[in-house]
Amino acid sequence: MKPTEIRELSDEELKNLESDLARKLWKARFDNHTNQLDDTASIAQIRRDIARVKTIRTERSAQASE
Repeated sequence: MKPTEIRELSDEELKNLESDLARKLWKARFDNHTNQLDDTASIAQIRRDIARVKTIRTERSAQASE
């Protein structure tokens, strides 16, 4: 997911996206542990997406507090 796509989302949508990505990450890690995950690179990609969402949420909260 690109940062421009994430920035277009509302705060509530960002919160939901972060929780969905966290669930996806848990499932991917579980599948990897049980040797059911074919694309192990997806774990790193999901982690990066979560970091992007958290960064944008932090930026927004910093702007709101100024």
